[in-house]
Amino acid sequence: MWLLDVNMPRQLNGLLGEFGISAETANNRGWGTLVNGELIEAAAAAGFDCLLTRDRLFGESAGKSLKRYSSFSIVIVTLPQVRAPQFLASFREEWIKAPISPAPGQVQFWPGEHTR
Repeated sequence: MWLLDVNMPRQLNGLLGEFGISAETANNRGWGTLVNGELIEAAAAAGFDCLLTRDRLFGESAGKSLKRYSSFSIVIVTLPQVRAPQFLASFREEWIKAPISPAPGQVQFWPGEHTR
């Protein structure tokens, strides 16, 4: 199951469902105020295996937690921050080209192929 960070449009949950991916928002879990490392710990403990965020520095600040949860993935979505309908259209378009494929224990940038 994937977790959507607070900076991701909540409507993305429905779009991911269309692609066969079960997702939930951090806000729905009551995790809207958790800092990055705490969020990974809570998500991993709750059975999530991937976090989608737009926070480009998330991986750096959550690095220690990611090392402890080597099966967990962080995907930094690099699409422009626009209103939800435009964002969802862009997300769908990029997904059709190359779906997100989480890499356990890594931070990925999507769309794009570079990891760290």
